Amino acid sequence: MAQFDPRRQPTRFAPHLLTAAAALTVAMLAGRVYQPAQAAEVPELTSQQVANLEARAFASANAPEGLTAPEAVNVQIRKGETFEQAVRRTGIGEADAHAVAETISNAFDLADLRAGLKFETAISKPRGGMGEARLIGLTMRTGPASQLTVSRSFDGALRLRALDEKVTHEIVVAHGTVNSSLASSAGAFGATSAIIRRATQVFSGKVDMRRDVRGADEFTLVFDRSVTEQGRTVSTGDLMYAEIKGQAFYRFKPAGARETAYFDASGKNLKTTAMRAPLATFRRISSGFGVRVHPLSGFRKMHQGMDYAAVTGTPVVAPADGVVVEARRWGGYGNWLRIRHSNGLETGYGHLSRYGSGIRAGQRVSQGQIVAYVGTTGASTGPHLHYEIWRNGQRINPASVRTSEGTVLAGADLAAFRAEKARIDRIIAQGGERKPATMQADVQGLRPARG
Repeated sequence: MAQFDPRRQPTRFAPHLLTAAAALTVAMLAGRVYQPAQAAEVPELTSQQVANLEARAFASANAPEGLTAPEAVNVQIRKGETFEQAVRRTGIGEADAHAVAETISNAFDLADLRAGLKFETAISKPRGGMGEARLIGLTMRTGPASQLTVSRSFDGALRLRALDEKVTHEIVVAHGTVNSSLASSAGAFGATSAIIRRATQVFSGKVDMRRDVRGADEFTLVFDRSVTEQGRTVSTGDLMYAEIKGQAFYRFKPAGARETAYFDASGKNLKTTAMRAPLATFRRISSGFGVRVHPLSGFRKMHQGMDYAAVTGTPVVAPADGVVVEARRWGGYGNWLRIRHSNGLETGYGHLSRYGSGIRAGQRVSQGQIVAYVGTTGASTGPHLHYEIWRNGQRINPASVRTSEGTVLAGADLAAFRAEKARIDRIIAQGGERKPATMQADVQGLRPARG
């Protein structure tokens, strides 16, 4: 045991030395275990990965508790079906369908709905597969530029919003080159099927639209239309001007005329009393009017018309204005069509594959209008059009009917035409014309219905 010696001074440790030693020890240990934090590089996501993440995030946010993410379900009202019955076909319950119908009825009379009307719903289904689906949203167009939208809020209430789109009236100058067809090329400018049919009708007597029109041929169509802010065509007016392959025609209605017509730049009407051929395109005249050996019976027999060899589906046009007398099946003629014209003339068409839109007995047709399509029905050896002409009830040779030139404007009509032509030329030069919108966008919340 160590003895205490009063003569020896006790050993003392200064506090600052302890502090220094402790700091040194901590520093040495820290140098071994501490490293500066390094930020890990996150791999760059592809656009597809980003889209998938967004879709999952939206689906998760929109999925109601216990239900799957909403799915779009298109509905079309069937004949004799009520709105509620149509909505029930999406899988939602009776109470939900009734609530939706009551909500819609705040802004629209459901009694006005007709069979064929379409609307879109968003439906969520139970995750376990048991129970009724639930309607999350519904969109229904109630007019050319108006629609109703029903959406379910977070508290379960159904809320109705009405939208009236802004509609602008404009005159479109569709100028371009023909690619695959005039229909597709002009359609890119907003030309509807009605405008294309009108243009084809205008050119039918002057240009072979199948043989003469080639790729890179320039065309210009001028027409008026009403269009929404989203670019959707609500309606179109008539064709005002049409030009292709150097053939140009202006729409004009002379004083006292029953309908508009088309005139060239000099004021000459392109319409004739009768066109010699009812086909815009055909390969050849395979059989003329007169006695021949019948290709099926082998006997010499009077052929009381002309046969035009053409492929099935070739459009048949009315050679002049008239009224459909017959559109029916008739023995060896197959599908048969007969049209009565002025001056005691009638025309007949046999072996048709089908009739034009709306063609039936009593229907009035215009010169150049598509009335049927070439086929090989009845007693026929191949696709062709059998064409007949009657004068005062007697069949005559179609080749003997002369075409007369269209009328030429004069006097006050010519002056009015020149003014209209100048207006259309001005619109073409400026690339079109736009008029102020007739409706203002109006989105409003209406009385909600609980559901």
